[in-house]
Amino acid sequence: MDEFLLKFFPNVYHKEKNLKEGGSQYCKFNDHMLQLFTSSLYLAALVASFAASITTKAFGRKISMLIGGLIFLIGAVLNGAAMNLGVLILGRLLLGVGIGYANQSVPVYLSEMAPPKLRGALNVCFQMAVTLGILIANLVNYGTSTMKKNGWRVSLVLAAVPAVIMTVGAVFLPDTPNSLIDRGQKEKAKTMLQKIRGTSNVDNEFEDLIIASDMSKQVENPWGNIMKPRYRPQLTVAVLVPFFQQLTGINVIMFYAPVLFKTLGFGDGAALMTAVITGLVNVFATLISIFTVDRFGRRPLFLVGGTLMIICQIAVGSIIASVFGMDGLGTFSKGLGNITVAIICVYVAAFAWSWGPLGWLVPSEVFPMEIRSAGQSINVSVNMFFTFIIGQIFLTMLCEMKFGLFFFFGGFVVIMTFFILFFLPETKGIPIEDISRIWKSHWFWKKYMPADDNTHV
Repeated sequence: MDEFLLKFFPNVYHKEKNLKEGGSQYCKFNDHMLQLFTSSLYLAALVASFAASITTKAFGRKISMLIGGLIFLIGAVLNGAAMNLGVLILGRLLLGVGIGYANQSVPVYLSEMAPPKLRGALNVCFQMAVTLGILIANLVNYGTSTMKKNGWRVSLVLAAVPAVIMTVGAVFLPDTPNSLIDRGQKEKAKTMLQKIRGTSNVDNEFEDLIIASDMSKQVENPWGNIMKPRYRPQLTVAVLVPFFQQLTGINVIMFYAPVLFKTLGFGDGAALMTAVITGLVNVFATLISIFTVDRFGRRPLFLVGGTLMIICQIAVGSIIASVFGMDGLGTFSKGLGNITVAIICVYVAAFAWSWGPLGWLVPSEVFPMEIRSAGQSINVSVNMFFTFIIGQIFLTMLCEMKFGLFFFFGGFVVIMTFFILFFLPETKGIPIEDISRIWKSHWFWKKYMPADDNTHV
């Protein structure tokens, strides 16, 4: 929105408005403060995830969700009322803290509440909520872009709506049996387990939870223990999966979509509408993951999605190279622009059924209880750190690397697809308390697992 840019980022506004014909399309949005505004959220989420780990383990998963919702609500109000860049970035930082708490607690909550055969589908619902949020945000931006005054304020303050939903929901949600056992409430935990499983015959699963909890209490320093060789497979997944997820380049597409499409030559309204279209694709493709992840498994979705993403990155990079070349001159024809949007939609769909939901699901389900909160914090912090880095430097990278940026991300997708092929075992249908057995049977990771391990590692 021009009013928003003029108020907070006047350099970007004037650069865009004064861009003479023949100026480079690659560099017109390159502004460090604009990138800081966008990426500061992820830096705050990174720091908050460590505090959330302590809260989640000590007070339960729902308390962390409640804290996250309240802080996010305050951040949304500050953003909508901001009169200067400092307040705007402060609000953005608070949004990040809320996201850090939510991302640390919600995947763990879903993994612990879900039965093994539905764990994948229910955990993917977390990503489904994210994709719906992106779509709704794009629709709000499209609608408020026609408002003559303060449309950007309406757009920013409406972020308070999901915060209210999350906060109220956290008040009424029950805590997980795992968390209740950890805090000594065993009878309440068994009653809760019977309720969520729909049967009174939960003795075996309840005993598994008790054993896992007893082992976790023997671990005085989960942050130190997670570095032991026996946890190396899980730690590797917790670091590399979120790292690779961000190096797909998806946040470049989804969060900079209007800017990216304007750079490709679309007008303001067309750019926002195209972002809405990619948001719709994101939602429907995530539905595919919900209905297939527990039927076909995690690995097939990763591999098929990765292959399609490689093809799409190469195609988009080649098209942009043919239109803009190295100097950023040229304009898209309507036909070629539509083809580019279609390819980007295929790319978004491939991500949405693979690295999008599975990038959160797989790390959340591979850790044993004694290091689960610490492991999920590492997962969230790595994700947020590299989201921050990519968000902070993307527009500069686009200006410097030009169309080569798409080949850059495509190269990483090749690497991560081979990682999945050779180093990630299938976790479909395995009870979360018995997940250690997948590492003991894996060709590479089994050498790190204790030979006499009859317990929950």
